[in-house]
Amino acid sequence: MKLVIQRVSRASVTVRGEIIGRIDQGYLVLVGVGQNDTKEDADRLVRKMIGLRIFSDENGKINRSLKDVDGQLLLVSQFTLYADCRHGNRPGFTEAGEPAKARELYEYVIETCRREIPVVEQGEFGAEMKVELVNDGPFTILLDSEMYREKK
Repeated sequence: MKLVIQRVSRASVTVRGEIIGRIDQGYLVLVGVGQNDTKEDADRLVRKMIGLRIFSDENGKINRSLKDVDGQLLLVSQFTLYADCRHGNRPGFTEAGEPAKARELYEYVIETCRREIPVVEQGEFGAEMKVELVNDGPFTILLDSEMYREKK
């Protein structure tokens, strides 16, 4: 699983000309699900994401978490995070999770976040979406489940 976390002052997602999700200060998170991802991977990455201290405190030090600033979340599914561009110029997506599994894990991430964060908005899985954001900083972080899996 890959999460691209962008600290934003505002963000929205539009489908078929209608805004379906909108947030103020918080994170716009692109969520990519890979073939081997599990709910345990999702739990680990969601805990890490929510615990990240990437907002400024009263002294201007990057030291506050999403919860500390009453931040909001906008979660958008993004299978293209698994693009393989090693061969030729047309990306392959064989490492992306099969759609039914990816949808299940994406929805699991949403529900897990809703247990922790009061405002969680979302995109529409599999839809053509227009995403707008004001990246605050800019501040963008990539979390990848491969980095957090225990080696066997």
